[in-house]
Amino acid sequence: MDITLDKKTTTEALIKITLKEADYQPKVEQKVKEYSKQAQIKGFRKGKVPTGLVRKMYGKSILVDEINHLLSHTVNDYIKEHKLAILGEPIPNLEKSEGIDWDTQKEFEFEYDIGLVGDFVYDLSKKVKVQSYKIKIDDKSVDEEVEQLRKNYGDRLNPETVEKEDLLHGEISQDESELSQPANLFLEHMEASQVKKFVGAKKEDTVSFDINQAFKSEEVKARILNKPPEEVKQIKGIFNFKIENITRMQPAELKQPLFDRLFGKDMVKTVPELKDRLKGIMEENYIRDTENFLLNQIRDKLVESTKLELPDAFLKRWLLISNQGKLSEEALEKEYDQYSDEMKWSLISNKIAEDHEIKVEHEDVVVKAKELITSQLASSGMNQDWGDQLDTFADNYLKGEEGQNYMKVFNQVRGEKVFEKIQEKVTIKEKEVSVNEFREIATG
Repeated sequence: MDITLDKKTTTEALIKITLKEADYQPKVEQKVKEYSKQAQIKGFRKGKVPTGLVRKMYGKSILVDEINHLLSHTVNDYIKEHKLAILGEPIPNLEKSEGIDWDTQKEFEFEYDIGLVGDFVYDLSKKVKVQSYKIKIDDKSVDEEVEQLRKNYGDRLNPETVEKEDLLHGEISQDESELSQPANLFLEHMEASQVKKFVGAKKEDTVSFDINQAFKSEEVKARILNKPPEEVKQIKGIFNFKIENITRMQPAELKQPLFDRLFGKDMVKTVPELKDRLKGIMEENYIRDTENFLLNQIRDKLVESTKLELPDAFLKRWLLISNQGKLSEEALEKEYDQYSDEMKWSLISNKIAEDHEIKVEHEDVVVKAKELITSQLASSGMNQDWGDQLDTFADNYLKGEEGQNYMKVFNQVRGEKVFEKIQEKVTIKEKEVSVNEFREIATG
């Protein structure tokens, strides 16, 4: 057997394998004998089928199976032995394989394209500067959260007359297009100039409005008309809405029943206590948001600053093949840049973990699993000391999905440890901002 590596570029190579009869024939003969003992062919007792007949009937398929099996192991062993850092999986040269004459050939040649990771160096030093944010929760933000909770936990009313924040149920239609269908209108999503036309209307009234002046968002317009966004771009003109029902949320009163629904019986008893509790929750939530934003900032900076070449042409071929027709070339081209950045970040973070000997122990995974489960239970309103039950929950979860849950938590812990190491090494400048300022920064 001869194996050679032909490097086309720094990131793409060709593994060439030449098989001689001595490499595969002993295994083929062994399989023929096994078939002869197991085959059930009319006219012969089981185990008494002549090997010559088996070879004539099944010889070619046995030969193909054994060579494919040999090739798979050979390629994988070669990659491991020579410590080749490959991306994706080796792609066989099918055109070369299709030219094989399995009936007469004794010697075979096969080729596999592989994608390689080019050498790269990342910069993890104080010269790398990243901006982080600390959100100051002001009284206005807390008051806004209080009002939102009052709406969420309020009573649903069905008044006779429309006010500016009501939800209207009815029939939307347009005379010129003959469109007529049921629809719901959230007046708070509508432009103020058109909302005025509805305020004061009653059930069974019909209100006419300009749909493009009413809804600047194509997404909202598509939802109301129950059509795909691309179809509503050309829709314009005057529409009619016949009001069949009116729904209004009466905000909940800031009293003990609301406090108990939010935090449990008698855990909060006054409005100041409510605001203090909400402020703490908001601070915790925004800490997670700012940490995620910082992680993305660091990730983008390292990906952008690290000269890391990928075998793009090879990876595109491999993605199309591995997705078996589920991914079109057009979709691949649209999504490839994002995939490429994710691949680069994975390679960089793996190298950081390797260079800094970052380890994840089994106990780390168990502790993280318990944290995730406790957080999920708490978000469902199940705040209590679960004791030994939590160990059982974590054990069952980590054993689930044939080990995938374990690897998911393992990778999360590893990612957090890498992130901590990066934060130690780079320069992070913190800036205090308001909630609205952070939202603008994060979405801008």
